[in-house]
Amino acid sequence: MQGRHNIPDHNPSEPTLYPGQGSLAEGSLGSPTRKRRRWLRVGILVVAAVLVGVLCFGGYWLWRLQSNISTGSLGAGGTRTEGAVDDRKDRLQILVLGSDTRSGKNSQYGTADQSSGYGQSDVMMLVDISADNQNVNVISFPRDLLVDVPECTDQETKQQHAAREGVMINSAMAEAGIGCAVDTVSKLTGLEVDHFMMADFNAVKELSTTVGGVDVCVNSAVNDPDSGLKLPEGTSQVQGDQALAFLRTRHAFADGGDLGRIQAQQAFLGSLTRKLKSEGTLSNPQKVLDIADTMTKNLTVDKGLASVPSLLTIADRLKNIDPAKVNFITVPTVPAPSDPNRLSLDEPAAGNLFSALQNSADLSKGAPAQADQSTAPATSSYDKSLQPVSVANGTNVAGRSNAIAETLTTAGFTQITKLEAQAVPTTVVYYQSGFEDVAADVAAMFGLPASSIQPASAIQGVQIYAGEDFASGAKPTPAPAQGNVAAQTANDQTCQATNPAG
Repeated sequence: MQGRHNIPDHNPSEPTLYPGQGSLAEGSLGSPTRKRRRWLRVGILVVAAVLVGVLCFGGYWLWRLQSNISTGSLGAGGTRTEGAVDDRKDRLQILVLGSDTRSGKNSQYGTADQSSGYGQSDVMMLVDISADNQNVNVISFPRDLLVDVPECTDQETKQQHAAREGVMINSAMAEAGIGCAVDTVSKLTGLEVDHFMMADFNAVKELSTTVGGVDVCVNSAVNDPDSGLKLPEGTSQVQGDQALAFLRTRHAFADGGDLGRIQAQQAFLGSLTRKLKSEGTLSNPQKVLDIADTMTKNLTVDKGLASVPSLLTIADRLKNIDPAKVNFITVPTVPAPSDPNRLSLDEPAAGNLFSALQNSADLSKGAPAQADQSTAPATSSYDKSLQPVSVANGTNVAGRSNAIAETLTTAGFTQITKLEAQAVPTTVVYYQSGFEDVAADVAAMFGLPASSIQPASAIQGVQIYAGEDFASGAKPTPAPAQGNVAAQTANDQTCQATNPAG
């Protein structure tokens, strides 16, 4: 037909030649299947890139935190009777130490002669975590406390240090290393320390800054030139150097002694605990990393904690604990008879505290009841008539040693010496090495707990040093039952009493 173009016959089996009509063949340049495959490949690459990034980020932080950690030996040669603990579920005792070393980053806080050695344990706290994570006790030991330090071997130099009696507790670490401080606290409390953590001045400065400051309170303005602490009356937020000054000052609080400083340190830690809990810091991964980085750079731990997973295990156990269940306790002390500027354990209160802790981390349970052994038959095989026993009268009652000596004589102890002595609050049984069994029997006769029995090299045989609690009667008067031994909890918002003479 004229005017009509010749159109070739269309083969239905071939792809259409008309744009917009029909469907593209499988595998064509713009086919949906090819697009899906291409986007699938791109998606896989993106996911892989993200995973690699996460792994690299995690790997970097794991490497960084791990490389930050410094380690030391847990003990200094002391005998351990407990097996290894499971940090995930067992009751734990962790000794937290604050070193006053002036070496390295801490050189600005002292002179060159203060930079040698291990430094002294400026802060010493035993953190006791119950197996069910329901109770945490933080027991503070004053640095001025006089104790007996056991024989220690410096685990770095292998130098042996003889046992010492009646020395300041903070000297244990200074002479023979962190392990000696651990062994000293284990011996003193009857609790075997499972781990230690030691931080220095710089740790406080950096941590307080990392968390954005810590609230503290004083009942009047403070200006202490020795520590550099300057605070107005009321609540302030401290970080960096001021946070360190708040923890270090001796003259600003209470009577200017170590006990006032301990109360301030406990209040600071309580405030820090509340801040971490209330602001959800431990639920923020970046903040946790910042805190972990800060702490590991300034932390020395025992080899059992020398890995990031181990430290995270401890942090995980602590993160959900109610601040009201974190008890801050100061070991009961009295001025030392040998030096009023030093402290001695206040017995039997200190012994009762240690017995209660040995029994349970829940101090509401108290110590197990002491059996009345005053009439128990003797089980020792020694000849009582040959044992030297002295009675020191520290009761403030003239002639009181006669009645006590008569009780001993009736029980078969005939080698009795009576002495007049300086008055002391509580009765103690001292013994010479080799007379442990005799001392135990003498203590049992008068209903005294095991915590009242102490070694003493200057004693011949056994001595019962009768205190004012034994001014009358057949037995010393028991110490009054203590209700809540915690001075404060992490939930308490306390205001520090300042030192009028500071």
